[in-house]
Amino acid sequence: MPQETGASVKLNLEGLLCPIPVVRVSQAMKDLPVNGVLEATATDPGVLTDIPAWVKSTGNELLSMEKKDKVITFTIRKAK
Repeated sequence: MPQETGASVKLNLEGLLCPIPVVRVSQAMKDLPVNGVLEATATDPGVLTDIPAWVKSTGNELLSMEKKDKVITFTIRKAK
């Protein structure tokens, strides 16, 4: 479940494999207001290509994506 932290939502997707991280991000984004920011962490290397592709196809904005050791952290702004 997403956790509300001020104006943003944080998701822990660590240990989940494709396509679950993208599905969970998509579900969480539906509940965000326009300009809301989602931050997530994942360990599936597939998110490095899946999330940018999903963001592009949905018209949202990928603010950042960083891989540190095995953990990938990314933030997305809801555009519409």
